[in-house]
Amino acid sequence: MNSSTSKAALRGEDSRALRRALSRADARRKWRAFALTVPLLVFLLLTLLIPIAALLQRAVENPEVVNALPRTVHSLQGWNPQAPPSAASYAALVEDLGRLPDSSDAGALARRLNAEVPGARSLVMGAFRALPVTGSAEEIRDRLVQLDPRWAEPPFWQAIAKNGSRWTPDYLLASVDLRRDSQGDVERMPPEQRAFGPILLRTFQISFVVTLFCLALGYPLAWWLASLPARKANLLMILVLVPFWTSILVRVAAWIVLLQSEGLVNRGLIGMGLVDSPLPLLFNRAGVVIAMVHILLPFMILPLYSVMKNVPPTYVRAAVSLGSAPLAAFIRVYVPQTYPGISAGALLVFILSIGYYVTPALLGGADDQMLSYYIARYTNVEINWGMACALGALLLTATMVLYGVYRRIGKAELSMG
Repeated sequence: MNSSTSKAALRGEDSRALRRALSRADARRKWRAFALTVPLLVFLLLTLLIPIAALLQRAVENPEVVNALPRTVHSLQGWNPQAPPSAASYAALVEDLGRLPDSSDAGALARRLNAEVPGARSLVMGAFRALPVTGSAEEIRDRLVQLDPRWAEPPFWQAIAKNGSRWTPDYLLASVDLRRDSQGDVERMPPEQRAFGPILLRTFQISFVVTLFCLALGYPLAWWLASLPARKANLLMILVLVPFWTSILVRVAAWIVLLQSEGLVNRGLIGMGLVDSPLPLLFNRAGVVIAMVHILLPFMILPLYSVMKNVPPTYVRAAVSLGSAPLAAFIRVYVPQTYPGISAGALLVFILSIGYYVTPALLGGADDQMLSYYIARYTNVEINWGMACALGALLLTATMVLYGVYRRIGKAELSMG
């Protein structure tokens, strides 16, 4: 009895030791796998997550006024926005302007206030160039008003008081055609100032049209490639991938040559007698859609082909053998099995479309520019980083919403399957 008990104890101890050894080996395997992914995680952190976080922060950050005019902002606390400011506010303004390191800081302040009140740029720079202004607070006020009578008007001071906080929702509100009034209440912009709502709608319209054309052209081509033997399909797939190996600028330049009034397309249409005069295909919506469809078509074909390749052709033949018409069998049996490829390709093309900048900028007119064009404009021309980041955040939000819808639809299809 004692012998059997001791043997059982030894076996139990051996079993526990074996489990501990297996657990340690599994932990080491997991740590090695994690160590292999660390470089990728660091790369994504540095190139994706941190820039996105910085973009979102800059979209609500408002440092220009509070950094340049801290004493002026403090003097305006509790001020009635409908009345002229006190003489102390004028003195604080002159003191703050005098402490700015150089004219570039004054220029940044002037640009920020000019976005709130047109004409504030010349007002600020004129006062900065007139420094030093000395005397009592009343004398400083009279000197500034004498220099420019607009200093006595409340709107400029209202802009300073409204932007006296380091954090502001103004950029995000402006990106959806809203604003804060002098009391801080949110209101819609006047009709003549509502720009970004129509621009966002135009961006989605162009992207939707491009996605539809890519689907209409890519679906039959992907189906034909999937029905070919693997050797022929691989050779033809090289032609599909050729656009990936060509610069977007080169392709856009080629379309400019093809679509111009004396280009190959119009000459061909006139030569075939289809039109009597050249069609306007350049610097309008038609040229933008044609070029974007050409560039983005592979992104539709590849997901469709990968799904269609795994659809057994016997299903359609079985439906036909049971009495279904070939077209009805294709629509009712084959097409539903390609829904994952359709949704993946449509999402990929649509998301890439809403972020396009170069193609509409070179091939489109003034009414064909998409949201990315204005992000680039605020970054490079207006030097308004807050507005550029707010529009980028709007575009990012739209992309995330679309991805969330795609995930929900995908889960619904899996649960139904």
